[in-house]
Amino acid sequence: MIDKLEFFIALARHRHFGRAAEECGVTQPTLSAAIRQLEDTLGVVLVQRGSRFKGLTSEGQRVLEWARRIVGDTRTMREELRAARLGLAGHVKIAAIPTALAMVSRLTTPFREKHPDVTFSVTSRTSLEVLTLLSNFEIDVGISYLDNEPLGRVTSVPLYTERYQLITSAGSTHADRQSVTWREVGQLPLCLLTMDMQNRRLINKHLQEAGIEVHPTLESNSMIVLFSHIRTGKWASIMPLNLAETLGFAEPIRAIPIVEPDARHLVGLVAADREPHTPLVSALLHEARALAQSLDMV
Repeated sequence: MIDKLEFFIALARHRHFGRAAEECGVTQPTLSAAIRQLEDTLGVVLVQRGSRFKGLTSEGQRVLEWARRIVGDTRTMREELRAARLGLAGHVKIAAIPTALAMVSRLTTPFREKHPDVTFSVTSRTSLEVLTLLSNFEIDVGISYLDNEPLGRVTSVPLYTERYQLITSAGSTHADRQSVTWREVGQLPLCLLTMDMQNRRLINKHLQEAGIEVHPTLESNSMIVLFSHIRTGKWASIMPLNLAETLGFAEPIRAIPIVEPDARHLVGLVAADREPHTPLVSALLHEARALAQSLDMV
């Protein structure tokens, strides 16, 4: 039954029988037969079928919620038993919004010092993708905004408050200022993150509140692309204070606080709202709370 539920979750995620079968390491006929058997066992039709996958039925959507709970609890049980035998080990998958990537090492480094048999993979994702990956068991934890757009059912640990700075080259407009306003920043040729990034939507909001219609001269989903353009002296950007500090901007790059208002947004660790958590996720939540204390968040 657990295998069939995992097949069903994969099918709901990929919306394609072939790709779901490939992820699960089985043939497409095997996966299709398992879904049919699951439907027979439950006595309901789960999938709208035609020449290809058309979607889940209303009953399928409800079963998907239960499948995620059951599979999640099963994985937690297995990991608890393994941790009891072998100690904390395994692979942790983390997805973080681009502006938070620079601080991930402050979480992973002390964690691995305590648990040397744990390995990590860290990917850059939008805030919406972080939540989707969590619900689909594709990551263990995420790092995202906590106080702007809806999070749904998650466990969260606030880590730091994001504040904003104008990043520009020395000798450019406003480069000699101690602070600038959002309205002044909006007059510059800006390179910003793409609109699928919540950071960009927040920046748009603050610029629009200052009476500025946002028309960046360059957009990218990569902070490295933005920084490389700033270094040319022809572009400026808006980046969080913590990111600017981590990158260690020096001459000829200036980082100038943006005021009126001094906008702030909360960023933290998020995990699926599931009790008990796996041993790895529980340990990560504990590490995140310790990091928050060191950053004066609690």
